[in-house]
Amino acid sequence: MSDPAVDFTGLWITDDGQVRHELLPAGRYIEARGRRERAYQGRYEISGTHVEYWDDTGFAADGDFIDGVLHHAGMVLRRN
Repeated sequence: MSDPAVDFTGLWITDDGQVRHELLPAGRYIEARGRRERAYQGRYEISGTHVEYWDDTGFAADGDFIDGVLHHAGMVLRRN
């Protein structure tokens, strides 16, 4: 479970704006890629600064929040 003092919900975006992760408060996420607004969606859980994703199509991924930046699948996303 995430630290309640740290809130990672909100919109996270790559510097070029091509990938956007919206971490919703209810443990769901929506990922947009380019012009595809709902390229992926599913649930997520945060433990400390580590995030695990389970897409509705069946694949899993993860990432880490480091110094206020989300590192996920070789990408760097910053809070918008």
